[in-house]
Amino acid sequence: MTTPATFNGAPSLLEVDRLTVRVGAEGPAVVEDLSFSLAAGEILALVGESGSGKTMAARAVLDLLPSPLVISAGRIGFDGVDLARLDPQALRRIRGARIGMVFQEPMVSLNPSMTIGRQMAEGLRLHKRLPASEIRARCLAMLERIRIADPERCLAAYPHEFSGGMRQRIMLASVMLLKPALLIADEPTTALDTLAQREVLQLMTELTRENGTAVLMISHDLGMVAHYAQRAVVMRQGRAVEIGDTQRVLLAPQDAYTRRLIDALPRRGAARAPAPSDQAPLLALQDVVVDYAGRRRLFSQGAGTRAVSGVSLTISVGETLALVGASGSGKTTLGRAIAGLVRPSGGEIRFRGRPIGSSAGRDGRAQRLNIQMIFQDPFSSLDPRMRVADIIEEPLRLLPDLSRRERKARAIEMLTDVGLEPQHAGRFPHQLSGGQRQRVAIARAIVRRPAFVVADEPVSALDMTVQKQILALFRRLQERYGFACLFVSHDLGAVEQVADRVAVMEGGRIVETGTRDEVFDRPQHSYTRALLDAAMLLDRSFGDADIRAGEERNLG
Repeated sequence: MTTPATFNGAPSLLEVDRLTVRVGAEGPAVVEDLSFSLAAGEILALVGESGSGKTMAARAVLDLLPSPLVISAGRIGFDGVDLARLDPQALRRIRGARIGMVFQEPMVSLNPSMTIGRQMAEGLRLHKRLPASEIRARCLAMLERIRIADPERCLAAYPHEFSGGMRQRIMLASVMLLKPALLIADEPTTALDTLAQREVLQLMTELTRENGTAVLMISHDLGMVAHYAQRAVVMRQGRAVEIGDTQRVLLAPQDAYTRRLIDALPRRGAARAPAPSDQAPLLALQDVVVDYAGRRRLFSQGAGTRAVSGVSLTISVGETLALVGASGSGKTTLGRAIAGLVRPSGGEIRFRGRPIGSSAGRDGRAQRLNIQMIFQDPFSSLDPRMRVADIIEEPLRLLPDLSRRERKARAIEMLTDVGLEPQHAGRFPHQLSGGQRQRVAIARAIVRRPAFVVADEPVSALDMTVQKQILALFRRLQERYGFACLFVSHDLGAVEQVADRVAVMEGGRIVETGTRDEVFDRPQHSYTRALLDAAMLLDRSFGDADIRAGEERNLG
């Protein structure tokens, strides 16, 4: 049996006792013999790597398990009722009204064909007998509460008109409109930049505190867990390996798996020697501007958007320059312009002293192929109809000097270089894990031995242990093959591990540049300081066993 939880004197609200979830009635267990309890008003975190079972355990509470997963054993007690034994109609009255859930990707969980107003009102219409005017008033009041600038316009807008952070705030507002007793937050900030993460999490804690709502938080981000959760449950392969107060679990872990998770936290490595001052840069940007045309209407053209405004940068041979900033700052657009995927509206980009795009024929092709890109989501960028070996080999088809046998041999060699086995060559992308797909994407980008690589958020969707492996792999490959890199990221922990220099971007402009240590330890611009303060990096102090998030950063 679970031990009933109390928090500030509040009784236990949720009790999960020996829960087991299987693939079918007799299949393998994805959650096995899991027990924990959650008190009213408490924040409890389920943490672990991808595939540890934490999301399936949370979904089991609301009976939202995907087929063919089923609850085969255990009890889920909520306010004295066993949810696992309720009929669908009774559970429907609890789902949304008493227990709300915020999903990992708001663009998927929000209906793209419905206005924000209709989606926010849906829960109130289902669970409350209120007139339409009262529902609208409550929706407007909630949008004002979450600091939406124009609530009236927001109600009439569609999800695609908002950034990821704004969509997550709207999703949170929709759930909290019904003032649930329990909120389940499944990786609520995974794909958000540090500033948007802090805004969403602070908003979540404010709203839940006002309503006395308990929170079951699912996350692989230990820095976030350290900052917001009172207790933590560490899961591995469907089982709880450690449960306790967050500070005790993170600073004095008892289980080897917990220690492995904490050891995967970002550590700053030794700084590399800077490039010689007299060395010509490999890549030079001078006053680069990128404009996007406005939406075309029947008789007019809408106002355009300036995504990049007068950016000047240089990157030396073998150097890694990290480009950091909030979502919408223009960093991905700048990376795509360098890779030739976006045409600049002004300024100049020079590669090895020659303007990109100025050469024609074989010279122009060689110039373009010498700059490769690693995309944020490998599942979208890898052709699902091609096998891994063919994906890696494809860039080599533009090398006429290589025979088919030589191309195959180099593709297999590259597969081994990125830490995959030869048997992976015949698999399709959907048969690989997220970390394995990212390794394939890296292999495809560097198989031609390019001089320059643009890495766009290459580890943003990966858990900490996989992220550590990918970053170590990337640094090792860079040392072996000598390519320079523009590392686009909002993850400051990842930037600390791989960057030689850092450029901070705000509103399409570079507001600060410097070596990694200069920017992280002595930031000059207020926006840089805001980014660093928002970063929840866990500091394990050897002297006083303290958890610091944001104010002090792990210096490794």
